[in-house]
Amino acid sequence: MMHSMTSVTHPADRLCNAIDQVGAPLCVGLDPVYQKMPTELQGFNALEAFKIFCEGTIDAVTGIAAALKFQSACFERLGAKGVTLLGDLRQQASEQGLQVILDAKRGDIGISAEHYAAAATADGPCDWITVNPYLGMDGIDPFLDAGLGVFCLARTSNPSGDAIQKQPLLDGRSVAESIADLLATCGEKYMGNKGWSSLGAVVGATKAEEASELRQRMPHQIFLMPGIGAQGATTGRIATCFGDGHGALATASRSVIYPTLKTDWQSDIAEAATQLAHELQGNAT
Repeated sequence: MMHSMTSVTHPADRLCNAIDQVGAPLCVGLDPVYQKMPTELQGFNALEAFKIFCEGTIDAVTGIAAALKFQSACFERLGAKGVTLLGDLRQQASEQGLQVILDAKRGDIGISAEHYAAAATADGPCDWITVNPYLGMDGIDPFLDAGLGVFCLARTSNPSGDAIQKQPLLDGRSVAESIADLLATCGEKYMGNKGWSSLGAVVGATKAEEASELRQRMPHQIFLMPGIGAQGATTGRIATCFGDGHGALATASRSVIYPTLKTDWQSDIAEAATQLAHELQGNAT
C-alpha cells in the first residue's frame, strides 16, 4: 500500500504549523540502539524491544516535539521486519501529530532518485527526508517533485566533515558555502506560504558560528540542526538561525531518548524533551 505525506499542504507550511502547535521548534531523533535501551526491555528480542521502546518514545514526546527524526539505519539493520516496523512507527507518529523526518541520507540521480523518493512513502508517512547533495540537483529534484520536504547536507556536525566542507574553492567560498548558495537559489521555486522553502539544509548545531553565516546565504531554508545535547551544542548558540520561532529545528537524540533514569523511562524521556522545549521557547523567538 502506498502512503503519502501527512497532508497535502506544503511541507514547510506543515512544519511551521506543527511548531506553532507545540510552541517549540523541537525535533527528537529516534535512533534506537538495543544496548542503550532501558534494562527491562533487554529481555526481549531486538525487534520487540525496538517496538516497545519506540512506541513509548513517540507517546512520551507527543505534544512536546514538533517532529520526530527516524534514523533509518537503526531499523534497516534488523532487515525486512525492521523496515516494516519503521513504517508502522512513522504511521503512529503522524497520527499523533508529529512531523515525520526520514533520516536516510539518500544520494543518487535520475530514475534511481525517483525510486528512492517513492520508497520514502511506500511503507509509512514521510514529510521530510535527508539527502546528500554531492550529485547536485539531479539527486534532489525527484524528492521535491514527489512533494517531500528535503534537508540537504550542508554543514554537518561530525568533526571529520571539516576535511571536505571547509575546503576553499577558487572563488573563495568554502564547499559548504557553495552548497548553501545552490540550495538558496534552487529552493526559490519551492516556497511555501509562510516564507520557507521545502528545500532545507542540515546544519550542525555544533557549528554555531558558521550556522549564523550560512543563514545569511540561506534566508528561506529551514535548518535541521543536529548536535544538541550529547554532542555538546546548546540552544542558545543557535538562536540566530530562527525567525519568529520558525526556520530551524533543534534536534536532540541521545540526550532525550536515553536520559538519566529518575522515575520510569517514558516519564524521563518526556521530562528531557520538555526541558529542551522550554529552552527553545526562550531562544528561538
